[in-house]
Amino acid sequence: MESKQAALLNGLALAYMGDGIYEVYVREHLLAAGDTKPNELHRKAKRYVSADNQADVMDWLLAEERLSADEEIYFKRGRNSKSNTKAKNASHRAYSYSTGFEAMIGWLYLTNQLDRLQELVQQCLTWIDEREMRE
Repeated sequence: MESKQAALLNGLALAYMGDGIYEVYVREHLLAAGDTKPNELHRKAKRYVSADNQADVMDWLLAEERLSADEEIYFKRGRNSKSNTKAKNASHRAYSYSTGFEAMIGWLYLTNQLDRLQELVQQCLTWIDEREMRE
């Protein structure tokens, strides 16, 4: 997809793509860590993909000023999207921040900014891992 086309997508469409892309990175991360049992993989993956954890990651990225101006724009596009879906196990804020996170990931992927995508996702996965060790 051309960058101009990706730039025109709404936040929910970007989040749809970002959800799948982030899931692939999470699965690869878990397999690289040596996890191979399906039930264990699923349980551990939930740590990374839950709305609450994605919202926490976004809070950290924003507080540490780790995002470019464009990344913040696409995060906000996703965060501010109106969805008919209700958050099942998360607050409205966590759900909207999670949607924003996924929209930003989707935008990076669709605009072929793969080095930046890899860098950003790795920072997020590392931050979640380190937080888990502290708790």
